[in-house]
Amino acid sequence: MQTLRVPTMDGLRLQPPAPPLVAPATFCRRCSVRRLRPVRASVAVAPRRETDPKKRVVITGMGLVSVFGNNVDEYYEKLLEGVSGIGLIDRFDASKFPTRFAGQIRGFSSEGYIDGKNDRRLDDCLRYCLVSGKKALESAGLAIGSEALGKIDKVRAGVLVGTGMGGLTVFSDGVQALIEKGHRKITPFFIPYSITNMGSALLAMDIGFMGANYSISTACATSNYCFYAAANHIRRGEADIMLAGGTEAAIIPIGIGGFVACRALSQRNDDPQTASRPWDKDRDGFVMGEGAGILVMESLEHAMKRDVPIIAEYLGGAVNCDAYHMTDPRADGFGVSSCIKKSLEDAGVAPEENPPGIISLPKKPCMQVNYINAHATSTLAGDLAEINAINQVFKNPSGIKINATKSMIGHCLGASGGLEAIATVKAITTGWVHPSINQFNPEPSVEFDTVANTKQQHEVNVAISNSFGFGGHNSVVAFAPFKP
Repeated sequence: MQTLRVPTMDGLRLQPPAPPLVAPATFCRRCSVRRLRPVRASVAVAPRRETDPKKRVVITGMGLVSVFGNNVDEYYEKLLEGVSGIGLIDRFDASKFPTRFAGQIRGFSSEGYIDGKNDRRLDDCLRYCLVSGKKALESAGLAIGSEALGKIDKVRAGVLVGTGMGGLTVFSDGVQALIEKGHRKITPFFIPYSITNMGSALLAMDIGFMGANYSISTACATSNYCFYAAANHIRRGEADIMLAGGTEAAIIPIGIGGFVACRALSQRNDDPQTASRPWDKDRDGFVMGEGAGILVMESLEHAMKRDVPIIAEYLGGAVNCDAYHMTDPRADGFGVSSCIKKSLEDAGVAPEENPPGIISLPKKPCMQVNYINAHATSTLAGDLAEINAINQVFKNPSGIKINATKSMIGHCLGASGGLEAIATVKAITTGWVHPSINQFNPEPSVEFDTVANTKQQHEVNVAISNSFGFGGHNSVVAFAPFKP
């Protein structure tokens, strides 16, 4: 176990100093008094949580677009029931593809959130972003046109929604128009609706938020990177409130074809609903999904001034890079384990009650991680590499529940972390963790309770949500029940 030491500054806030040790006394000749000389202790101490209400970051709203619809509660009910959202693709003719199924969204409606003219032009990636973002604001008591939204200091309100692929349909259609009909037939919206920053920009235009506004694109780690960056804007005093998360819509021929070429997708066409099976010995690749998940994050001070219900607290996070391979994880898990440790340090949480080398403190189970929403994509190498990394941080698996949202909704790429963060927060607020379905032939090396096939009641003390992406991008964020 890595010893956690109090740094002078962690980049976000000063930490309380370590307790002093008393050195041998010295004699002062001028005043004839023996003086004790204090020196700083070179001993590890347990991490401490943020207490400043200006720097504590809380969750006050959540919004999503998913294969189970656009309602957060209904989405989580489906997860608790263990329903698979995976089915055959009917958006285009996939009959010639070796993978012909996905977590495709059907019957999506943006009515009431996007005007008809824009709705017809926008890429689904942008449509999902706008609807989920506005729904998140509604759940935070900040519906468009409301008096509460009008009172927000717009200069200190930002949007940070990322995407791994961007407006892939608009891009694909533009390329096809160029090849078949020439450059004059390319829509003038080709560039604006393809680039990854446009989701954040359009959402800000609709709601008037003038603060920090950009996108992050770190493949499947995108959403967590956005949460981490958004929280840091708040902690540094640059923003009072941020909309953050991810959006993705890549279930189109070029999207499916690209991942087929990477040999990353399951080919279980005869039984799509059991294809996504993390930690099962018979897994054969991931299943593509789509959607968006966005959180309203704000300082505790700002939320208290608004007098709004607080759903949960964001404790901290971390991001890093494997620096190893474009698509394969490090087998030793070092990059991921380092990221988990740094996230816990940032969150003020110790991985164990009294790790070796840490000053003994009274046991506080409420300070320990006991739930992990895993990245768990159902790939041969990735699933066990993540477990290997988790084992390096959490030496005792008893008491920790770990589950895989992707077993039901597929891998939503840049949006996966957003949808999984919402599932994590719902586990905190409901006291129920959803199952990892399709656990038929478990890997014997996985010693954690993976909540196999059936939901479990579980009081979450501290939860972490992992997301990793092509390029070796690692990200971990920590949430907990809000306690004043």
